[in-house]
Amino acid sequence: MRISGVDIPDKKRGEIALTYIYGIGRSSAKKILGDAEISFDKKAGEWSDEEANAIRAIITNEFPVEGALRSEIQLSIKRLMDIGCYRGLRHRKGLPLRGQKTKNNSRTRKGKRKTIANKKKATK
Repeated sequence: MRISGVDIPDKKRGEIALTYIYGIGRSSAKKILGDAEISFDKKAGEWSDEEANAIRAIITNEFPVEGALRSEIQLSIKRLMDIGCYRGLRHRKGLPLRGQKTKNNSRTRKGKRKTIANKKKATK
């Protein structure tokens, strides 16, 4: 089954299956299933066409997902970088922007280590 251009796994519970869509987490999935009046325990493959269409309608009307959400996030990051605020500067430099220490950690954000060679001492 496809919802918002994403293949939903048929053998997983509905609440978990919906999290395969970018922008929908567990709480959003529970809200969607609650609004559509579908059991959380019902597997995605067991949904009828009416239930699947109800879920699609709720997602398209209430949640920004997939491409639209990704572009919205990219635009907000670009805005921060353009106005030159602290968070924008941290984005530009590729450093963590939520107050984490950078002396020991933050390898994911900073990338692979760049080794700097020491000067060799002159022998007598």
